[in-house]
Amino acid sequence: MELKELRTFTTAARLRSISKAAEQLEIGQPTATTHIKKLEEEIGALLFDRVKRPIQLTLAGATLARLATPLLDGIQDLAAQTAAEEEDGPVSVAGIHVVISHLLLPVVASFHAQFPRSPLRIRPGHTRDILRMITDGEVDLGIAVHHSVNDEFDFVPMFPYERVLMAPLGHPILQEEITSLEQIARWPLVLMGPQTLTRTVLEEELRRKGIAYDLALELDDLDMIKRYVATGIGLSIGPRFAIDADDYKSLGVYSLVNLLPVEQAGILTLRGKSLSKPARNFIEVTRETLRR
Repeated sequence: MELKELRTFTTAARLRSISKAAEQLEIGQPTATTHIKKLEEEIGALLFDRVKRPIQLTLAGATLARLATPLLDGIQDLAAQTAAEEEDGPVSVAGIHVVISHLLLPVVASFHAQFPRSPLRIRPGHTRDILRMITDGEVDLGIAVHHSVNDEFDFVPMFPYERVLMAPLGHPILQEEITSLEQIARWPLVLMGPQTLTRTVLEEELRRKGIAYDLALELDDLDMIKRYVATGIGLSIGPRFAIDADDYKSLGVYSLVNLLPVEQAGILTLRGKSLSKPARNFIEVTRETLRR
């Protein structure tokens, strides 16, 4: 039995008319009649007593109507629920801590304003954790820097990842023109953990140039690092987008575009993966929000 045949039959059974069923289903009456005849052939019994008008269900027809109607209703509900899930389903995102705590704030606010029925789940991690979560299907997409991308992923660039030096106001280094990392390494440094992106890039550059440095303090939260730098314990390096307007009240900020690479960061997805509509909506909102 095909669903279209059962749907024609149950509609005709409810309306007590094959012609009215055809009209409601927007099919020709000959097609509707063919659907019912095919069912009768498969069952081996008449479904309607066509002598009386309006037509009446036979015993076999009444039995089939009783069994098929909830089945078709359930399938219709299933289709509706599936469509709703596709329209309003959840979105899971992985990102490094500093992106989540700073750059994603306006993105999440805008996404929830536009799609309030699509819940977001945001999972923090280092770059390698993000790649693993995407590969294992634990998240729909991730936010990372382009240099970490390989052929397994698709990458949509979203924003530049520029590094800046952070120093307490009045620090002597802010009076200099900074032309080398050696000038920075003369002072104690306050850095994020060894697996974090900026520290990895910084240490690679220092190692390549043979420059030693003194690690005064290691913390896992950049906002906390800014507070410690403001007390004078040392200098730090972080992404420009993590510098808030209030930070300039206690910190001097110096661009390091001439000393450390400015990379493209954006959204990663598993190559070939079909994204849900809510996930595609999140990507578009991210693009629009960061462009503003």
